[in-house]
Amino acid sequence: MRKMFGVVCGLAMCGSLASAQAPMNKLTDRLTAATSVIQEIMATPDRSIPESILAGAACLVVIPAYKKGAFVFGAQYGQGAATCRTPRGWSAPVFVKLEGGSFGWQIGGQSTDLVLVAMNQNGLQDMLKNKFKLGGDASAAAGPVGRNAEASTDWKMNSEFLTYSRAKGLFAGIDLSGTVLSQNEDDTRTEYGSNIPFDQILKGNVPTPANGRQFVSTVARYFVVSKDNH
Repeated sequence: MRKMFGVVCGLAMCGSLASAQAPMNKLTDRLTAATSVIQEIMATPDRSIPESILAGAACLVVIPAYKKGAFVFGAQYGQGAATCRTPRGWSAPVFVKLEGGSFGWQIGGQSTDLVLVAMNQNGLQDMLKNKFKLGGDASAAAGPVGRNAEASTDWKMNSEFLTYSRAKGLFAGIDLSGTVLSQNEDDTRTEYGSNIPFDQILKGNVPTPANGRQFVSTVARYFVVSKDNH
């Protein structure tokens, strides 16, 4: 009887540990997906984010879509990760939500990845808030791709954020006006053990956790390459 009781308790404990680990595993998967999005986009230079934009980027937000289109619930909704440039390198990641707007998360039944690039100090200051609206609180424009970046300088003067989407292998600028970007407090609490203020993480005051190092180092790698070429 005692042996059976021990087995039951052991199973219960294992189940509890597995249940507690599940949210963290989900965040790790999201960071891995965000890393893959960056790597795949930058693998084709002629159709990727131009180096001139990466060289001046203050922050980067990546919203990877779930493979089964889990973000489509009748309203537009996505979750992802962001990091910002600091004097000591790129910050630890924060987890964000993107909601609203008129864009479609699925094109022809295929889910969409989104990338947002904060281009100046105004964009950085917006990122340090816990919530803001693109096209309202912060100006945003569809970002140029590849060599087309030099065709127009409007984005350099007028846009705090450049926005991109990728679906069916096509990477292009997209209008995300009306969408709201906000901190995912529950995910922050899960990742860091408490609801650390958004700005403290993005200012580089919090060490990068183990599961976020690949995401941050991938962003830093492309930033350094672009910086060296300008």
